[in-house]
Amino acid sequence: QVQLVESGGGLVQAGGSLRLSCAASGRTFSTYVMGWFRQAPGKEREFVAAIRWSGSGTDYADSVKGRFTISRDNAKNTVYLQMSSLKPEDTAVYYCAADSVWAISSRPSEYDYWGQGTQVTVSS
Repeated sequence: QVQLVESGGGLVQAGGSLRLSCAASGRTFSTYVMGWFRQAPGKEREFVAAIRWSGSGTDYADSVKGRFTISRDNAKNTVYLQMSSLKPEDTAVYYCAADSVWAISSRPSEYDYWGQGTQVTVSS
């Protein structure tokens, strides 16, 4: 099992920044890819960004390219999502997820483990 705990959410004004963290514990060696997803009220969960624990490889949703940056600290088993130039449409619950497959996927169904989520609210 892998446990994921997100933190760093909150309320921010449009144009501001936030950094989300996802701390992984347990059998983290069984996972290759870490992803961030988000879900707004009444909408489906959508892909935000993903990164591999080792080696190169990142992917971003078109809606966040140039504004969000995903990174990792292997020594801390932690993945980060730096969010800048935030917009009201970025408001959602943000979830961290782990995948046991090498290929980076944007589909929530591909991910094996999920955190509890952290709320991000961007005011206009």
